Amino acid sequence: MSYRKIFVVEPGDKVHLDKIDPSFTGKHESHEKAMPKIQEHLARMDKLQYLLYADGDQSLLVVLQALDAAGKDGVVRHLFTGMNPQGTSVFGFKQPSKDEAAHDFLWRAHQRVPGKGEIVIFNRSHYEDVLVVRVHKLVAKPVWSKRYDLINDFEKIVSNNGTRILKFFLHISPEEQLSRFKQRLDDPSRNWKISDADYSERELWAKYTEAYEDALERTSTQHAPWFVIPANHKWFRDLAISEIIADTLDDMGLKLPPTHVDKEAIRSKYHAAEQEQAGKASGA
Repeated sequence: MSYRKIFVVEPGDKVHLDKIDPSFTGKHESHEKAMPKIQEHLARMDKLQYLLYADGDQSLLVVLQALDAAGKDGVVRHLFTGMNPQGTSVFGFKQPSKDEAAHDFLWRAHQRVPGKGEIVIFNRSHYEDVLVVRVHKLVAKPVWSKRYDLINDFEKIVSNNGTRILKFFLHISPEEQLSRFKQRLDDPSRNWKISDADYSERELWAKYTEAYEDALERTSTQHAPWFVIPANHKWFRDLAISEIIADTLDDMGLKLPPTHVDKEAIRSKYHAAEQEQAGKASGA
């Protein structure tokens, strides 16, 4: 069975994150054994992105959400660096700027959705406005509770414009998060990632879990599904997400656009130019 079927949150499903094993790896026993499949999926993604860009009629939006240290940056680095940057971009959602805060909460997201032929990855996203703002009580419940329907309407508009939307929640355990925090302390190349907020936010694990479960339940739709990805093993996270993206692109019916020029006329001009170049070379 495909990972799209296994990990999708079907519309109307109840989500209990404590019942989903973040260490799940299915039939794959190790990174080494899974690597050929990962490489296969990445090759498919590269080929299909080329067709998406050439076709210029559809687009793909990938949303990455997770608690700290779950691997959002790793997904971007491992799965998308092989793609043509001309048609791929990443936007990281941080604390809203003064200009962004002066507009409605979806304003900055709408500006970043992909245009025709593009793939855009949201590293965090508009969902911060029903997660962080809820947990930290930055806005009142009557405000954030209305945002689920607004998000669904927004994603429907984007979908109707020819954009496929895939939303991934990277699911890790508290123990794995703590282990990754230790890596940040012990590895000088990762020290820059250390933050006091890592530990203060960790104390709010239960509240974030509740907020995520509500968001997953209330905003997973046919046109913009959520997938809960077991992410304790980074390699399995990459395997599952790359398969889902490649399969989705494959389903989009992408193809090279038709040629609108007279190929024979162009070929004649090419041959004439080729002969002229050969003549210049022999004369030299």
